Amino acid sequence: MLVLTRKSGEAIRIGDDIRIVVVEVKENQVKIGIEAPQTKPVHREEIYLKIQEDNIRASALPRDIAEKLKGKNGK
Repeated sequence: MLVLTRKSGEAIRIGDDIRIVVVEVKENQVKIGIEAPQTKPVHREEIYLKIQEDNIRASALPRDIAEKLKGKNGK
């Protein structure tokens, strides 16, 4: 893990298209802003993990149930 020190208003770049800016530092909380292309999803980690869990669970559904959920059977 790379650990960097930044002050409010300073930024970090990831490649050419992602910029992370420290917006505010207050007590034990840091507010950050993220500029990234819309093609790169950005989620809080707990949301990302929930999405992954849901995807794994959905991939284990029997095919007929998965098709009904997608609406391909016209019901």
